Amino acid sequence: MTRTLIIGAGITGAALAFQLSRRGEAVTIVSTHAEGGLASAASFGWLNASFFLSHPHFHLRHEGLAAHRRLMDQLPGLPTTWPGCLWYEATGEAQAETAADLRELGYSVETLTRAQIAAKLPALGPVPETALFFAEEGVADPATLARALIAASGAQVVRATVQALTLDAGRATGVLTDIGPLSADRVILATGTGTPALLQPFGYSLPMLKRPGLMLTTNTLPPICPVVLATPDQEVRQDEKGHLHVPASAGHHGDHAESLGAFPVVINATIQRLRALFPGQEIHFAHQAMAMRPVPGDGLPVVGQGPVAGLWLAVMHSGATLAPVVAELLAAEITGGPESPLLAEFRPARFQ
Repeated sequence: MTRTLIIGAGITGAALAFQLSRRGEAVTIVSTHAEGGLASAASFGWLNASFFLSHPHFHLRHEGLAAHRRLMDQLPGLPTTWPGCLWYEATGEAQAETAADLRELGYSVETLTRAQIAAKLPALGPVPETALFFAEEGVADPATLARALIAASGAQVVRATVQALTLDAGRATGVLTDIGPLSADRVILATGTGTPALLQPFGYSLPMLKRPGLMLTTNTLPPICPVVLATPDQEVRQDEKGHLHVPASAGHHGDHAESLGAFPVVINATIQRLRALFPGQEIHFAHQAMAMRPVPGDGLPVVGQGPVAGLWLAVMHSGATLAPVVAELLAAEITGGPESPLLAEFRPARFQ
């Protein structure tokens, strides 16, 4: 039985552990943090392919939605839902172009009128003239999903901080940690923003963008947001207990900010935007989660063989959407299958 060390216990590492264990591999997860990770615990959890940077990126994200549904078939009871998304981050001609582009790619897109929008979201204050509805899109809590996948995988979890990779005859054979060495037949880095430091000793530079993410949760509210709502000012969703979950930045997916600003100011501004979206609701801040989002330098996933034999990389944003499909495809490759065309544009070699 081949032994695999996966470094990182977020959604990406968890999905890889699940897929490799299904193929009979012995998996150990090594993580500084608790199961569920940091970035996964601060994720908005919007599963979509309506945001994409290239056609290959769209196709991978679209297959990511299908992979989430396959996971639900394999593990009944997962906390993944499919409310769809009501989107009007762009309006007018730009909105029509977005709809046309997505339809040409085979995505499910419905253009709603003002009356249809008001009927779908009666609590919405400023109702736009038109919006797009993406029926295929869903919601997951990546940290909760990660814990479920790790439990289902049966992987051993070691709480330790990885200090360096170990090599023998030019091949990755394990890691050095603060509790001692751990050996394996292969190593997978699902380490997000921590990946560049582990690769640097091999002369491999993985550029990462500085993208802090702050996720806010509100008090419990009546059912006012039955879909993922993406407006020019705010993205928001509501969970089954009534809490609103919101990124602290408008246009979360395309946000280029490298700093968040003072937390009280940011939090207050976000709550004010929510109150404007849902006037008359008693909306208050409840708690927050913050992490650095693992965004590679060109914004695209980094998936595949690393700079030395026996080392594999899986670094991406958004892991919420992509982790299940990346895990399926990479696990197949790692265990001797052919390279997937869906991953062709996202290989680590593009940065070498």
